[in-house]
Amino acid sequence: MKTIKNQVAVEATIAERVWTAAFGSLMAAVAVCFPRRDSRMLGRAMTQGMLMELERRNCWTLAEALGHDGPHRLKHSLSRGAWNHDLARDRLAAWAAAELADSEAVLIVDETGDEKSSTDCVGASHQYSGALGGVGLCQVAVHLTYASPRGHALIDRELYLPAAWAEDEERRLLRHVPDEVTFATKPQLAAAMLHRVRGLGLLARWFTGDEVYGSLELRRTARTLGFDYALAVRADHRVSTAASRFSAAELAAKVPAGAWMRRRTGNGTKGDRHYDWALIDVLADDTPAGRDEAGHAFLVVRRHRYTRALSFYRCHSTTPVSLTVLVNIICTRWKIEEDFQGAKGLAGLDQGQVTCWTSWMRWSLISLFAAAVLAVTRTVDRTEHGLQLAPASGRELLAVLRITALPTPRRDREHALHWSAWRRHHRHQATEAHRRWNNITAAATT
Repeated sequence: MKTIKNQVAVEATIAERVWTAAFGSLMAAVAVCFPRRDSRMLGRAMTQGMLMELERRNCWTLAEALGHDGPHRLKHSLSRGAWNHDLARDRLAAWAAAELADSEAVLIVDETGDEKSSTDCVGASHQYSGALGGVGLCQVAVHLTYASPRGHALIDRELYLPAAWAEDEERRLLRHVPDEVTFATKPQLAAAMLHRVRGLGLLARWFTGDEVYGSLELRRTARTLGFDYALAVRADHRVSTAASRFSAAELAAKVPAGAWMRRRTGNGTKGDRHYDWALIDVLADDTPAGRDEAGHAFLVVRRHRYTRALSFYRCHSTTPVSLTVLVNIICTRWKIEEDFQGAKGLAGLDQGQVTCWTSWMRWSLISLFAAAVLAVTRTVDRTEHGLQLAPASGRELLAVLRITALPTPRRDREHALHWSAWRRHHRHQATEAHRRWNNITAAATT
């Protein structure tokens, strides 16, 4: 046991060194986005604060933990501060991709929802969210993950504005939605992020996502930008073969019994997971205009070993590719779920309580800063550990970093009493304001 503890101590020292270098490198990369020293230092402190040991992260709790007298500096930085969050977003993507770079890297797109209590928050409405398990009052944002054998991290996001929200001029004005932002579908938001990745010159070959992103328009965009893809499609998705045109389900029914191949797709709580897979050549339907090359188009079918439930994936590669490679790309899609869990559970992605467009953009970006540095730090644990140690999870690594590398929240008696008084005074003022408003509205209706 002593030997194992020594190994853990060595890994903790290495992780502290890697964290310090990675955090400093990212802050240097985005420094140009903050025109003043105080705004740079505040951005740095907020990124660290996102990873502090707090029950919940918002402007109040972060300001208290960082030793501020009130949340005003943080609120100003998020809503009106003079810094370029779009450039910072691009610098983050370039930095993370450089740290995790691989020529076969995969870009993964998916959306996640954050539950809200009011439609006052920008983009909040009753809509479907997989994170909520159905329809609920929430904000939905489309995110992009960069994944390679070295690791994976969220590098971009776009807030989804439902059509009713995008067309409501009053709500747009109240939440400071820019005039150039119009309604866009989730695949269109994904396409915008792909264009940014290509414009930044990030090293990546593949693009993958679930059924929402299997549309012809997005597949053609991916090919236009030079990405190969493996995107989930529905059972009624139509594909053409040399013989005729079929739905994906009809084509799967024609696969001979001996043509299915069993492949391992990862580890579960009960051991390795295996599925049966079939690879079917199809005709490409998304060749960009003005191009002659068709590449290699496939329909990949996954079958559950016991329930026989089927899933379908439309794939395209510019070069010949094996089923094993395509299965690996398809299974890589689940890494974005791990990134969502880490960004929400460890870096406060869904806890901001911000209501306006710019505030949401900046809060989510600061959260991605913190999550990306943590993800890059974890790459050191993907080497050979030896002994009887499992790789450190993000939560395990963060517990160590909170002791060794991250600043501790300020919790002295005077500061705690100041914040107790501040919160109680603020809530008293809010209660009185609500009471006065209720009296006004009651008088107006009589």
